[in-house]
Amino acid sequence: MRTKPIIIILVTTTLLGACVSYQPSIILEEDYFNFGDVINGEIMTYELTVSNKGNSPLEIESVSTSCGCTTATLEPMTIQPGEKGTLHIEFDSGAHGPELTGKLVRQIFIVSNDPNMPEAKIEFVANILPKSSP
Repeated sequence: MRTKPIIIILVTTTLLGACVSYQPSIILEEDYFNFGDVINGEIMTYELTVSNKGNSPLEIESVSTSCGCTTATLEPMTIQPGEKGTLHIEFDSGAHGPELTGKLVRQIFIVSNDPNMPEAKIEFVANILPKSSP
């Protein structure tokens, strides 16, 4: 007679275990930053952490930017559960020519297999100042 409660516990545990969803979860250290004042022509770099708080590998499908003045790479492109990667960002403030000044806003997009956030977005701003005369 004591085997029935044990069987019920085992079946319940097995069924609850089957309900656990194994999926990745992308977490950005930050999704916005400000380069502040930048003299036209300066190349700015920035790094931020991308984490996987899920319980299956986070597969990065692509990293892209809103403009050719910005490049971004993520290492590694597969982030294991509980692990972190580094997003390397480079912004060329002179890419639009020496006359560009003022506020500039750009984005970086990370496409992954996270079902809750298939595309993560990071945005940054910079205030482009004119080059000083020699």
